[in-house]
Amino acid sequence: MGAGHPKQYLDIHGRPMIWHAIRAFERHPAIARIYVVLAAEDGWWADYDWSAFAKLTALRHGGATRAESVVNGLRAMAGEVGPEDWILVHDAARPCLSRALLDKLLVELAADEIGGILAAPVADTLKREGESLRIQETVSREKLWGAQTPQMFRHALLLKALEQAGTAVTDEASALEFVGLAPRLVESDLTNLKVTYPRDLEVAAWLLGGSM
Repeated sequence: MGAGHPKQYLDIHGRPMIWHAIRAFERHPAIARIYVVLAAEDGWWADYDWSAFAKLTALRHGGATRAESVVNGLRAMAGEVGPEDWILVHDAARPCLSRALLDKLLVELAADEIGGILAAPVADTLKREGESLRIQETVSREKLWGAQTPQMFRHALLLKALEQAGTAVTDEASALEFVGLAPRLVESDLTNLKVTYPRDLEVAAWLLGGSM
């Protein structure tokens, strides 16, 4: 992003990006608690007012990788949640999660034995890069999906899978796959974008503009 501070604190409509990500869960009646896993040295969190979020707890247990942070968070919350409680892991850089998509995820996975993730079918033609930025080959997009968040699994199952998979996995579903399970895909769309590049921030602001 080229910003001078972590991107989750970039401004969207006068609020840090993570504020919008949290709000989607605070508003939903099925969500009992919200945990934000922060780096111990995070000096930005305290600069903002979080009093609007009654369900929120900040855990300063962030790790060097996403997987490590999630494991640390799962361990820290263990005294307040049950092993069979659903945990939804969400990326602070996805501030535009809609109520409709959150509803869809909760409904479609409610009776699922494993859990699953929001994901969008890949629409673009995919090219594999070769040397000197030349196309090496075209990759079939058939049955390919782009993983999103939230990713929803039972507390005990997710913790066990992440502990076995290690910190190299890039999302929670990968850890479940590592232990031989097949999480379910719940179809999402591109409005649940991940802010990665500067222009994405403008798109996120536009998507959130009507709900401020």
